[in-house]
Amino acid sequence: MENKPNVPAQSPFYQTYFHGTKADLKIGDFIETDISSNYGQNNKAKYIYLTATLDAAIWGAELALSEGRERIYLVEQTGEIEDDPNLTDKKFSGNPTKSYRSKYPFKIVGEVTIWQGHSAEQVQAMKDRLAKLAEQGVEAIED
Repeated sequence: MENKPNVPAQSPFYQTYFHGTKADLKIGDFIETDISSNYGQNNKAKYIYLTATLDAAIWGAELALSEGRERIYLVEQTGEIEDDPNLTDKKFSGNPTKSYRSKYPFKIVGEVTIWQGHSAEQVQAMKDRLAKLAEQGVEAIED
């Protein structure tokens, strides 16, 4: 009998996350850093932001700066992730929005095509809050 290392069996279930954007991507594409961000000053993104909640992904799609169609992708990580410091502990204790970021690419494995967005009033109120923060020198995304 041959000795084999105790390697866990590959699971058919992977943790997937949501990524809200207006970028037109396809299943199999990778979302990567070093491209223009959809948020803030449109600087090159140092991180990719994602969430485990649909509501947070909807906000991401609705607040993205591009003129494209709002989209929510299901993505799989290819490397380590960390809590998003823009939303965790600074604004909310712990990570209630289940928001994360990573320097590693994320593979698009699906798209959520049926979802209910926030009301126009809610979106405008959020944009107004973000604009007020920007006037105070506080960016929505701090790298």
